[in-house]
Amino acid sequence: MNYAEIKTTDIANGTGVRTSLFVSGCTHHCKGCFNEETWDFNFGSPFTEDIQDMIIESLKPDYVTGLTILGGEPMEIINQKALRPFIERVKKELPDKTIWIYSGYLWEELNDKNNKRCHSDDTDFILSMIDVLVDGEFKIDLKNISLRFRGSSNQRVIDVPATRESGAVVLSKYGE
Repeated sequence: MNYAEIKTTDIANGTGVRTSLFVSGCTHHCKGCFNEETWDFNFGSPFTEDIQDMIIESLKPDYVTGLTILGGEPMEIINQKALRPFIERVKKELPDKTIWIYSGYLWEELNDKNNKRCHSDDTDFILSMIDVLVDGEFKIDLKNISLRFRGSSNQRVIDVPATRESGAVVLSKYGE
């Protein structure tokens, strides 16, 4: 997997101060995407062990709330393969840090075991380790700059642990 950018003091992509990892590769190609260069899976630089170590170090200060993974599309099958062990490492080494993922795939699509476009052996594990999923493709005709943590009104900010517990989508208070 390649990544396009890492922001170590990001306050735009989730609550508090976060480290944000922008992965490369996306097949959604949303009209009006703010990050079109990340559609190319070969864009950017390799997501190496050294880069992972640097991200872990950036998450250690007390003032850093957590990690946000966006892109591109983190939940493309090929990206899930690289992200699963990294997310596992973050949770093991820094269990108090929250993890947010932005995905153009809907919660329902990610949980559909028959959806071979975005569901793999890694999907359930990744979803079990994250705190918030911002789901849904960006829709230019639904763009609303006043929304918190999302670009268009069709996108949802999902409380993943509550959703997994209830069996129905529970929206996060952070999306209000």
